[in-house]
Amino acid sequence: MKSLIITAICSLSSLLGACTDVLGNNNGPLIANTDSTKGFAVVELFTSEGCSSCPPADELLSRLEQESNGQPLYLLAYHVDYWDHQGWRDSYSQHAFSERQQQYASWLGLSTVYTPQMVINGSHEMIGSDVSVVKRAVNTALDQPAGASLTLQAHSTTRQLEVNWQLSSPRKNTRLLLALVQKNGQSQVRAGENAGKKLSHVQIVQQLAAVNAKESDHVTLALPAGFNNTDWELIGFVQNDTNGKIIAATKAALH
Repeated sequence: MKSLIITAICSLSSLLGACTDVLGNNNGPLIANTDSTKGFAVVELFTSEGCSSCPPADELLSRLEQESNGQPLYLLAYHVDYWDHQGWRDSYSQHAFSERQQQYASWLGLSTVYTPQMVINGSHEMIGSDVSVVKRAVNTALDQPAGASLTLQAHSTTRQLEVNWQLSSPRKNTRLLLALVQKNGQSQVRAGENAGKKLSHVQIVQQLAAVNAKESDHVTLALPAGFNNTDWELIGFVQNDTNGKIIAATKAALH
């Protein structure tokens, strides 16, 4: 894959101007008041504690969580590692998440990756703190029919999570991704662009596993340190390997 320029939103003057905080541009409800159950929205945020432009996007993800109103909204925060060289290592960061963001750049035809970036249903990307654009994309996704249906069951033991699933209409060139998500986290940042700030996060992806849903209907996952059934959740989604489009998503109650 061709090399990618990695940058922060502050340096992308073509994207809403330098360091523009767009979080406050729309204070109304984020999720439309609708009874529609046609679709779903998988919201993937690529963020970092080392980036001064990311806290507003983290706050927007938190707003989406608070205002989801029972809609099929699945929120995933990936902490990338390419900011970790600036004196502060984001303890939630993983190189695999930087690689996932680069894969999206390939799928979506982008020449750069940046933070904060949101991707909705694997098909549309935007600045992660742009309230109006995120709101429109999420509500559009919720109003589109899902391409398939997915159900998950999960049961935890001392060190493992047993996961079973049912997927209607298995598709060619797709795989099931299972994300173990820590619902909340905080950090007192001591260096880098956010030095001196106490940052709060929601929906922190701690583990992402890909499985072939056509070859099996169950998998065993090793549990990360600190896992418990109350403060974590399991989100699953089916993604096309050739274009990144997500066709089904759900979450499992943990037992």
